[in-house]
Formats: sequence, C-alpha cells, structure tokens
Amino acid sequence: MAWSVALACASTGEPADVFRPGLIPEPDAAPGLARGLYPSATLTETGETVLDFALWPYEDELFVGAFDRALLLCDRRLFCLDDDARRIADTAAAALPGSRCGVLVLHSVIAGCWFRWYDDGDLRREVFVTAEDGVIVDQGERLPAERPFWKAIDEGAPDVPLPFDHEEFGLTLARTQMFGRGIADRGDDGFLPLELPLRRFKLC
Repeated sequence: MAWSVALACASTGEPADVFRPGLIPEPDAAPGLARGLYPSATLTETGETVLDFALWPYEDELFVGAFDRALLLCDRRLFCLDDDARRIADTAAAALPGSRCGVLVLHSVIAGCWFRWYDDGDLRREVFVTAEDGVIVDQGERLPAERPFWKAIDEGAPDVPLPFDHEEFGLTLARTQMFGRGIADRGDDGFLPLELPLRRFKLC
C-alpha cells in the first residue's frame, strides 16, 4: 500500500494506554488549536471525519483531533518541509503540556519519509530519507525502533539508493512512537487508529 501522510500526534503517557476504546474528543479544544496555527486566516469548521480520511488533507484545509491526553493534527503544509512546516510541527508538539509528539510525513510519489520526535515540546530527533537520495537529515539520538533499519548503513553500505523501505520505516515509527499499535491495525480491543474522530477546518 502506498501511503501519503501529513500527521502530528501527541500524547501524555504511553501511546498504547492512551489510544484505546473510550477515547472521547474535546470539541471545544480543536478550534482553538486551529486558530493558533493560522491566526491571520479565516477558519470555517466544516464538520467531522475520521483519521483515515484526514491523513492527506487538501491544501486549503486541516484536521484536528483534541482529546484529554492526546492531540492529532493533519495538515498538508507539513509536506513542504520548510520553515512553515517546522512551525506547524513545533506548535503541535507544544500544544499538549508534558506530551511526547511524533510528526510523520510520507509521500507515495516522492517516496520519502520525514519524521520529527519531541519530548515535552523539545525536538529530540529529526530524520528525512528518500528512496532516491538516501539520508538527507539524521539528527538527534536514534529511537530504538529505527536501529534495524540503519544496520546496513552503519556497517558501511551506501545510502543511495536507500537500503530500506521508507514507508515501512515511517509506519514503524508511527506504531512504536505515536499510537502503540499499527495505524491500520485493529486490536483485540476493537480499537483502530484510523477511526479516530477529527474536526475539519477550511482555510481562507
């Protein structure tokens, strides 16, 4: 499956304990975060959807899921990998005090993965890899889930072309760091991350 994802996901506590049945959104919090990201824009709330639909928004919209111990943000501008994308990532990471936050961007056409990892709003890890150009950014201490992917490069293999699958890399980080389970995996408890509810906003 080819994934396109522009997602920030923060939680307080272990993700496997946070993302489970009974997670209830706090709808009053979502508009505040959306306005904080784009204070000069005109924001119109256009309803609700689920994460499955929201992972790759249109360019004029964003999706926010605000919960007691978790926050989800889908914003295609993260894909630009520029100063504005970093601002959006930093804002999402700081929006839930005491949380850890992963920001994941996957693109099926460009075949790349950008991942940022925060602890209580502080950036701890950033990595950007593409299938064709190899390792572009590799900063901060690698997360345990990454280590098998880097083994060949660490042993001297060239990084161009990338010796591991960028999509598998990103989805592994989503599983271990962001949700505590596969983003498309329904657990024995019936919970499926792709069914998480989000509010939809249009930007003008």
